[in-house]
Amino acid sequence: MTSEIVAAIDLGSNSFHMIVARIVNDHVQVLDRLREMVQLGAGLDEKNHLSEESQRRALDCLARFGQRVRHIPPSQLRIVGTNTLRQARNSARFLVRAEEVLGHDVEIVSGQEEARLIYLGVAHSVADVPGRRLVVDIGGGSTELIVGEKFEPLHLTSLKMGCVSLSRACFDDGKITEARLREAELRVQLRLEPVCEEYLELGWQVVTGASGSIKAIQDVVTREGWSQEGITLEALRRLRAALLDAGQLATVASRWQLEPARAKVFPGGFVVLHGLCEALNVEKMEVSDGALREGVIYDLLGRIRHEDVRDRTIAAVIGRYGLDQAQAERVNATAQALLVQVRDGWNLEAEEFAHVLEWAARLHEIGMLLAYHHYHKHGAYILQHADLPGFSQSDQSLLAALVQYHRRSFPAEAFSYLPRDVAPLARRLCVLLRLAVMLNRARTRQPLPAVALSTNQQRMELRFPDGWLDEHPLTRADLEGEARFLRKAGFRLEFA
Repeated sequence: MTSEIVAAIDLGSNSFHMIVARIVNDHVQVLDRLREMVQLGAGLDEKNHLSEESQRRALDCLARFGQRVRHIPPSQLRIVGTNTLRQARNSARFLVRAEEVLGHDVEIVSGQEEARLIYLGVAHSVADVPGRRLVVDIGGGSTELIVGEKFEPLHLTSLKMGCVSLSRACFDDGKITEARLREAELRVQLRLEPVCEEYLELGWQVVTGASGSIKAIQDVVTREGWSQEGITLEALRRLRAALLDAGQLATVASRWQLEPARAKVFPGGFVVLHGLCEALNVEKMEVSDGALREGVIYDLLGRIRHEDVRDRTIAAVIGRYGLDQAQAERVNATAQALLVQVRDGWNLEAEEFAHVLEWAARLHEIGMLLAYHHYHKHGAYILQHADLPGFSQSDQSLLAALVQYHRRSFPAEAFSYLPRDVAPLARRLCVLLRLAVMLNRARTRQPLPAVALSTNQQRMELRFPDGWLDEHPLTRADLEGEARFLRKAGFRLEFA
């Protein structure tokens, strides 16, 4: 029996969650769970800046989480940020502080990626059913809707409405009135209107809810005897009447023994769920214990077992857009051969660097879908803004940067917008990609000769077999041009 410890932290808009688990023969055994209602989303001002107070609450929580996970290797831990950190204009500054406290990197994931991970966590936490499943997750700042089958999501949507944002907008003074409820319900209907029809056409056999808001609503309706198991539409209608009867958040908290932080966002979460069930004709919903953090664990398990969804994503993009796979393979093979020769001297030993270089090599020509002219810039834009399952925003930024600078101009500030510890390594990966693309410019099946690359910090020397460059004057001319480009970026390329 083999086992290893893995962990996931979910930096949600309302709550921060941590799960620590042991993987025993490919099965997940939960060892520890922690949850704190940080309400990070409540700290966003009208200009989408996180207040110092909300950051302090978050950092205090992360200091406690950090003590539990600091000893876990980076390859066995993922920390993901969601809607509030996607929105906040000062999220980069907060992440620097958060990473110092945790001792690990934090990824911000897109709404689509968040939805995929939620579905993965739910699908592993409930009994399998024949046919399709609709998963609903109501977070603090966003709500995810996913239709899938078994462990595969088929259709994902992330809507910008959540229990924190809606409660702040409509119930911030603690009063619950018919007019306030109608205003909140209208906001939910407006968000649902563009997606409602397509979800109804997809259809499903079972509906599963996840998140703290949905669990809290289930606790209330079962305690009142309005539903025996899960949540029914009739129970939600009775809960609406009960909220109106209560009239105040304080009364809601005392009547159903809700902790103050949960009571504060309860009306917003309720209106989102009630609106969804009415619009999508959901008569009954089961509730899952698993959600985003469990999905992160299972996704992490796939990476550890070399079943990385990111590899499948790259293969799907190549197939969908008809990229030249033979050329991509040639460029990747050359880039990997160069990486092996310099990985120690250039501090590129981590396995992740080989993966990133491979993905960039396979996708470096994706911009040709739009036009040959400036195709490297078109490719960077596509990769920065596309929905790529498995990739975080930082993953996509790095991939886009490598593709943008794999040819032509290579300014010294090319990677300055990447994190300070990543930028110099990204520049070195980009040099390897540039050389691989240049050496395979002929797009021929004839293999390249054995090329030796040695480095000394920013100085590089490429050595070819005797007479080969004399027989390939175009390659020599390309190398001379590349040496001029690299000189502007602070690299010195020599060849013989």
